Amino acid sequence: MPNTYSQIYLQLVFATKGRETKIVAAIKDELEKYICGIFRNKGQKVIAIYANHDHIHILFSYKNLQITVPDLVKVVKAESTNFINDSKLLSSRFYWQEGYGVFSYSKSQKDAVTNYILKQAEHHSRKNFREEYHDFLQKFGIDYDEKYLFEFYD
Repeated sequence: MPNTYSQIYLQLVFATKGRETKIVAAIKDELEKYICGIFRNKGQKVIAIYANHDHIHILFSYKNLQITVPDLVKVVKAESTNFINDSKLLSSRFYWQEGYGVFSYSKSQKDAVTNYILKQAEHHSRKNFREEYHDFLQKFGIDYDEKYLFEFYD
């Protein structure tokens, strides 16, 4: 019986509701580990993850084509929200904003994207999230309407 093989690298970016600074140091590592577990349970492999205080970057190898990217994102957001709220990791309720960005890369770009994600703290000392996200949309040639982007307050 023939097998199906694929290797697709995707970077996923999404933000906290209202761009609130909810991902504090006390929960950052636990949240990243939990999200990696969700990906693993869905047959995907996280290569790099970095939870900023108000948004997250995840580079993953999209292998299990039995789940669509929108369905995967829906599960990741819902389950991680429930984890934070049910575990009472924060004193107030946590939610992700609607929407997300997903960007594809070749195998030759994997190391550079991994490095970019793992150095988010350094990167954001020079560029805010709005600038970063606009750069992604322009780099990938994505047409967009500003009113449908994340809630930006910077």
